[in-house]
Amino acid sequence: MDILARTDLLGDLDRLTHQLAHVGASEGTVIPADAWRDDEALYLQFDLPGMDRSTIELTTEHHTLTLTAERPSPIPADARPVLTERPTGRFTRRLTLSDALDTAAAEAAYDNGVLTLRIPLAAHAKPRKIAISGGTPKQLTT
Repeated sequence: MDILARTDLLGDLDRLTHQLAHVGASEGTVIPADAWRDDEALYLQFDLPGMDRSTIELTTEHHTLTLTAERPSPIPADARPVLTERPTGRFTRRLTLSDALDTAAAEAAYDNGVLTLRIPLAAHAKPRKIAISGGTPKQLTT
């Protein structure tokens, strides 16, 4: 069961090409992420170094998780930049989620520049055992 949709390779290549063509522009920067699951939940971690927690926003709508965050430039407006390699501005990452997840019960924590999100599996998606009773099974009628 896919609980996190993966993007297509051509789309990834287009994003990488765009990112390389716009070095330093926040709209081309992809927020790096890792994802894994167990029998209870999907876990996502996003690298957001230098982001203030108050600028981070997570929303879900129609099976889409949207993460936005902002990192202001540390260079004062009246200064002349000498080197600017760290991306600044507003960053956005969208992931398509399965309906097997209970997004209403999601929990998030931000520590040392890493945002960790835990989204429990919906009750209908969790593995469960079926009890077996004794005796003769009833026949199904057609």
